[in-house]
Amino acid sequence: MSKINKTLEIRTSPHIVRGLSTDDIMRNVVWALLPVAGFAVYTFGLTALVMLSVATLSCVLSEHILCRLNGRESTIGDWSITITGLLYGLTLPPGLPLWMVAVGGFIAVGLGKFLFGGLGYNVFNPALVGRAFLQAAFPVAMTTWHPAFADGRFFSLDGATLTVPFMEPVYTAVTGATPLAAMKFAQQPTAAYDLVFGFTSGSAGETSALFILAGGAYLAVRNMLNWRIPAAIFATVALLSGILHAIDPQHYAGPMFMLFSGGLMLGAVFMATDMVATPLTNRGVIIYGVLIAVLTVMIRYWGGLPEGVMYAILFANAASRHIDRLVQPRVYGTLKQAKRGS
Repeated sequence: MSKINKTLEIRTSPHIVRGLSTDDIMRNVVWALLPVAGFAVYTFGLTALVMLSVATLSCVLSEHILCRLNGRESTIGDWSITITGLLYGLTLPPGLPLWMVAVGGFIAVGLGKFLFGGLGYNVFNPALVGRAFLQAAFPVAMTTWHPAFADGRFFSLDGATLTVPFMEPVYTAVTGATPLAAMKFAQQPTAAYDLVFGFTSGSAGETSALFILAGGAYLAVRNMLNWRIPAAIFATVALLSGILHAIDPQHYAGPMFMLFSGGLMLGAVFMATDMVATPLTNRGVIIYGVLIAVLTVMIRYWGGLPEGVMYAILFANAASRHIDRLVQPRVYGTLKQAKRGS
């Protein structure tokens, strides 16, 4: 009878390796975002295509230049900055002057990323940092909306797109209030069909809820996105808005409107799930998602702005590490901390 030699190998964790690198994950996120960007171009035409291109290029160039200035190897090849550029562009109104887009891209990378140490160290989502800067610096331009599905949109740019820096933009065409603004300030609802299928105006990435959900599902199935975060956000928003709508339907929009209007879908699926700026534990990410949802509902219903997703995510990013400490799991093999005085 032959002897079988078995060797027990003892190694440090992780013990299961999936073989996925950061580059692989980031590249898949880019693929998940491409249909969203494509629908934005279909909705707003050449103006959106140029704006998204400048947003992405400004972020990529800023990353490369800042890496070189800091004596580091350029990290533009890992696709993370491409994600930042695409997300940043999708949060902007399509007719925004390109020089403002470029300035915001530099701020997103320099202030939102490199100030904290670069790749893997950012406390806040860089794309939202860039948008928050533009919202504060150029509030009029950031709330002037380009019409969706305009005639000739694939063959001409909006007049404000090529505005000279620091000159007042002159828009070829503008549309009325977004669904959120119309509901908040005039109690004018938008048909659920238009919200779900994206037949509305707004930021470039606000009109493609189905494509956003499809991209998020693709990443969640491949375990490249923590599904608990958007699930917690959607469930909490639906619950709170449902209760308030039942109490006073004239002043509080219902769950369907709250879920599919504005930037909630894009923010919940692609921005709140930033791997660096989110809590580490499952309990932590649920608390994190609930916090984003509560703040979003509060700002939308009772704040001075019609939209609150951007500020809700940035605030939750700041609270992320505190949430980690609050729900830090007990180390395996140790006893619970003894009560004081025992």
